[in-house]
Amino acid sequence: MGKRMKTESFTVSSIVDEVSPVLSMGSTPKFTQEQWLTLLAIGGVHFSGAICVSLQAPFYPQEAEIKGATASEYGLVFGSFEMVGFLTSPILGTYVEKCGVRTMLNYGMILAALSAISFGMLDYVQDHFWFITLSFILRMSESLGSTSALVAAFSITADRFPDTVATTFATLEVFYGIGYIVGPSIGGFLFSIGGFKLPFVVNGMALFFTAIIIMYLLPKVESERKTKGETPADMMSILKIPAVLLNSFCVVGTSLSMGFYTAILEPHLRQFDLTPVAMGLMFVISGGTYAVIAPIVGTICDKWLPPRSIISFGCLSIIISVSLVGPAPFLPIETSLELCIIGLIIHGIGLGSLTVPTFTDSICSSITAGFPDDITTYGILSGIWTSSFALGAFIGPSMAGILFDSFGFRKATLFVITVHALLFLSCQCFNRINIPRTVSKEKLLGYDSDSEYENSKSSSLNNLVSPTVYKKNYGTLQRPAAALG
Repeated sequence: MGKRMKTESFTVSSIVDEVSPVLSMGSTPKFTQEQWLTLLAIGGVHFSGAICVSLQAPFYPQEAEIKGATASEYGLVFGSFEMVGFLTSPILGTYVEKCGVRTMLNYGMILAALSAISFGMLDYVQDHFWFITLSFILRMSESLGSTSALVAAFSITADRFPDTVATTFATLEVFYGIGYIVGPSIGGFLFSIGGFKLPFVVNGMALFFTAIIIMYLLPKVESERKTKGETPADMMSILKIPAVLLNSFCVVGTSLSMGFYTAILEPHLRQFDLTPVAMGLMFVISGGTYAVIAPIVGTICDKWLPPRSIISFGCLSIIISVSLVGPAPFLPIETSLELCIIGLIIHGIGLGSLTVPTFTDSICSSITAGFPDDITTYGILSGIWTSSFALGAFIGPSMAGILFDSFGFRKATLFVITVHALLFLSCQCFNRINIPRTVSKEKLLGYDSDSEYENSKSSSLNNLVSPTVYKKNYGTLQRPAAALG
């Protein structure tokens, strides 16, 4: 327990030291003490959520086989986590305001903690049927708790950091990325010294501890922005916004590529006779690069380049990555360890270029379409983003395994290449469509008149929809026709 908490504390402090210079780049305003407390609290949620996903990867399959489970059965246990996230995220996002973001976050953490501890008790279940059945039930309840906490965390991020959504979101993704990387290492170490129960008990207690800390650290979350006259947000209406729908497909493609590597990279690398340590490091390359690049992408997205250009770059990066790691069958080159390393580094860059701007662009697009700039809109968008990510994380390894068994790794890469080529072409077509915008900047900021806007000292979207960034994304702001008349 002591080692676990020490690891988490070191990680959080290291992240703060590492990303603080990035957050202070350009004209981004310095965070207040309340915002720093919020950032650390939500960062703990992301770190813990990632560990829930990856903790059991090194040892659960072996334990399941001892109890008589097949690879298909325990593979579905892993996949059930993502499927529950896909199905429940939109619902949780829709009701986040009614439930209360703090309530959803804390109860989600507690549910995940109880489920994790209970999962460790499966060590006492010897019957094959009940072991697999309870594994499904507890894994799904853990996913529900983790998803609830993450959806609430995304909503809080958009609400408390309206001027630096991309930078803050990217910073929190560093917490998630590091948690995802260290999760298997922590799980394997605890399993080696305490058996099947210890990793889950320690993780559950850590989740309880994190939930208690968040109760005290996280300031009261209450949307301060005005929403006079806007259309109430609902999931289906928001999904009708072309940019939001396209961003959702891009998120699916992103997690799909991650799942592709997770499932079949190890058998592809066996030809190089790597040691277990070296093999583990190969899996760290992509996630490590992503953890470093995400805050930089967030700052670029907030201050200099339009999100949609970065998304297109991300799609190309994934295509190049998979083409090198395979290598793709249309390239007249042989597989090499050097190409795999370069490809995985590029994959990390692509992940950062896709995950960060998709969330920011969806917020901009929804608000410019006339939806309220409030916690309800943020909750729905958080649910859509999380659901899309979970769907891709479920499809990726499932398709990868089938294609690898049928055609081998090189030909299997064509699946990911085709998906991201279609996404890239869709982004390019979308960027060239001149979509008229009829919502005034004054309305976006919640004011009834130009004079009220001019007299205001601050605005929630002043940087998020700054003139330079907004023009790059959406063109010149226009008054509604009725107002002009």
